[in-house]
Amino acid sequence: MKEEEVYINGLKINYKVAGGGQPVLILHGWGGSSGSWLEVQGILSREGYKVIIPDFPGFGKSITPPKPWGIKEYTDLITEFTEKLKLDEFFLIGHSFGGRIAIRFSVEYPQKVKRLILCDSAGIKPKPGLKTLLIFWSARIGNAIFTPKHLQRFKDTARNFFYIFIRHKDYVKANGVMKETIKKVLDEDLLLDLSEIKNKTLIVWGGWDKMVPLKYAHVFNEKIENSKLEIMPKVGHSPHLENPKKLSEIILKFLKE
Repeated sequence: MKEEEVYINGLKINYKVAGGGQPVLILHGWGGSSGSWLEVQGILSREGYKVIIPDFPGFGKSITPPKPWGIKEYTDLITEFTEKLKLDEFFLIGHSFGGRIAIRFSVEYPQKVKRLILCDSAGIKPKPGLKTLLIFWSARIGNAIFTPKHLQRFKDTARNFFYIFIRHKDYVKANGVMKETIKKVLDEDLLLDLSEIKNKTLIVWGGWDKMVPLKYAHVFNEKIENSKLEIMPKVGHSPHLENPKKLSEIILKFLKE
């Protein structure tokens, strides 16, 4: 495995590359990095694939964007990254947040994606249920409470406690630009994009995923015409960390079909 870097629009992008042969591009999830996919990268590269994993801007060793980004900016970044590395056609794997970018990229550049693999992918904005409505009104009330100047200094602390309560840990861990970036990303719904995907697609999901529950895997499978679903029992949101060997077996079988 080698670690390289490339500059795109003034941003230093770090990436890991291993093996040789048909290229496989892996897009990691929020809070992850190229390092979190090392075991899968090693297995796939030993099977004759050139596996490339960039650190998204704001993660790993890549530079943080100068302003909040959304899905468009990250997709544009990956587009330029593939052009810099002269990747004309490749297998594309997206996990969680990386799945969002993989979805949009596949819709915009289907000719570049030989096959698409979505692993516990984010992208569908949940419909507002009772819990969501309670969260919405609690947030509005909280904003009203902390409006007075003498209370404004407590607003960020209170907001963090609130996001811990609703289990949005990614928001709490994010800082500065990345805090605004995750808000922007979470606000985008890719449900309509799914039916636009024409590439042969494998959907892999952890049966115990609590961050993006299994019900969404079935929506992906239903909406993406040329897709199939593989469920990994007793695995949560991160199959690449929890059972990298089994995940790699599933991926390799799909790549070699």
